[in-house]
Amino acid sequence: MKAVLRSVNRVLLGLLGLALLAVGGSVLAVGLGAPPPSWWIHHGRHDVLLTAAERTRWRDAGWWWPAVIAGLAALALLALWWLVAVTRRRRLTEVLVETGDGEGALLRGRTLEGVVAEDAGGTEGVERADVALIGRRAAPEVRMRVLLGPHAAPGSALRRLTAGALAHARDSAGLASLPAEVRLRGVRHRAERVG
Repeated sequence: MKAVLRSVNRVLLGLLGLALLAVGGSVLAVGLGAPPPSWWIHHGRHDVLLTAAERTRWRDAGWWWPAVIAGLAALALLALWWLVAVTRRRRLTEVLVETGDGEGALLRGRTLEGVVAEDAGGTEGVERADVALIGRRAAPEVRMRVLLGPHAAPGSALRRLTAGALAHARDSAGLASLPAEVRLRGVRHRAERVG
């Protein structure tokens, strides 16, 4: 169901983007001097969006322009909220653990994140690890940010994390695979002046 909603969301976004691009491009072309088609709402580059009669038609109604501005502001805030909701990666609240009885059990996502972070933090060369679970509860993925110690070799630390914390999490949750994206960063130390 989520895949269908995601596909519908992408198709609607694509159509809306194409429509806005076509209208914006047309307005820009007419503004730069291209001849407008006969059905176009403006008749040339010096035509205005709202005529004086349209602007003053609601002058006696003191509520009109504040209502229009409030409606447009609400529409802009709604569009911004939607953009944040679409682009935000959601963390998993629970992971489906295979128990062998055909039903499985649910494990809290934050609990598994904490265990993986603690296990990764105990790995040689790792100062700190921040872990986030994303994806689906039957097929979770790990996003990990790792702060390496001053003399840690990134390749060795990554191998130890893969064989240690990530393998333990995969095996304990009974998962066939646990894809992970690990971002490594080194500790910065200030150089001390000698002499």
